[in-house]
Amino acid sequence: MKITDILRSEKPGLSFEVFPPKTSALFDEVWEATKQIARLHPSYMSVTYGAGGSTAQYTAEIASGLKEEGVTPLAHLTCVGATKERIRELLRDLRARGIENILALRGDIPAGYDRETLAFHYASELMEEIRAFGGFCIGGACYPENHPESVNSTADIESLRIKVEAGCEFLTTQMFFDNNILYNFMYRLYRAGIDVPVIAGVMPVTSKSQIRRICSISGNTLPQPFLRLVDRYGDNPAAMKQAGIAFATEQIIDLYANGIQALHVYSMKHPDVA
Repeated sequence: MKITDILRSEKPGLSFEVFPPKTSALFDEVWEATKQIARLHPSYMSVTYGAGGSTAQYTAEIASGLKEEGVTPLAHLTCVGATKERIRELLRDLRARGIENILALRGDIPAGYDRETLAFHYASELMEEIRAFGGFCIGGACYPENHPESVNSTADIESLRIKVEAGCEFLTTQMFFDNNILYNFMYRLYRAGIDVPVIAGVMPVTSKSQIRRICSISGNTLPQPFLRLVDRYGDNPAAMKQAGIAFATEQIIDLYANGIQALHVYSMKHPDVA
């Protein structure tokens, strides 16, 4: 089933994310965790893609395995450093496995890499390639607090408009911890005439180290209630895990109550968090 068909349902949606293993030795462990999350009957599950395509094979294997488990998969695909022929090769493999949904991403450009040598400079170019190939429902990423490389919010919204013109049919947000940030972002999309479905991404922060990494990568705004939670429970791993899950749950309840129909949980392949 295509993600756009799932999003048309009147029933609120809830999906989860899993990471493929970095080596074959870890595949069985990751697949067992994936199956445990699949037993929760999510709306769909997304399978991420390693830097530079390092886990492409495992992404496709887990996505096709999820189909056999009765769960709709969303396979991530990044294009940074890839040739057009390599992308077409991956698309042929996904099509052969019956995968219908792709989250098209540029990916992080490695330090020192010459951008001029890239076959794809933006996710929108990858989306155009997938659309020309045909047969896939194409999703994209968006940042309620702006993409780290955007000069301002106007430029950020413009890049999303270009994605939609290139074939993007739905958007999934980067994590955020203040729901008002998402509501303001949705209003800006509405003002810009961008009307594709938006899936709100929520991350249950279950450890203090996660917070440092999140802030260093994406610069998320951390609201005072969240900071107080970290101050109180951050040095107690078990308590921090439960508090982080509780905070994310409250976020999700508020989002549903305010009309957001589809939620995506960055569960990091942890069945207990899901």
